[in-house]
Amino acid sequence: MDEFQTGEETAFVVDEVSTIIKESVEGAIGGNAYQHSRVNQWTTNVVEQSLSQLSKLGKPFKYIVTCVIMQKNGAGLQTASSCFWDNTTDAVQ
Repeated sequence: MDEFQTGEETAFVVDEVSTIIKESVEGAIGGNAYQHSRVNQWTTNVVEQSLSQLSKLGKPFKYIVTCVIMQKNGAGLQTASSCFWDNTTDAVQ
């Protein structure tokens, strides 16, 4: 990442991020009804797609993506999360 980025290049744009997240959810789940057997794959797909697209923005941010998919009848809970960092600038010394 460039050392001298403008404010616009480093701004957190909520609409841009919201669009990425919505597209990731739609791409992973679409209009499918809840299916317990597919929840693990759905959560994985949502976090991986979201993280991939967020990191492509090239912004100097660390991202944490969390996804919870659960049936609306009080049963079961599946979660997945993922993180992205730049080893050259975010590494623990």
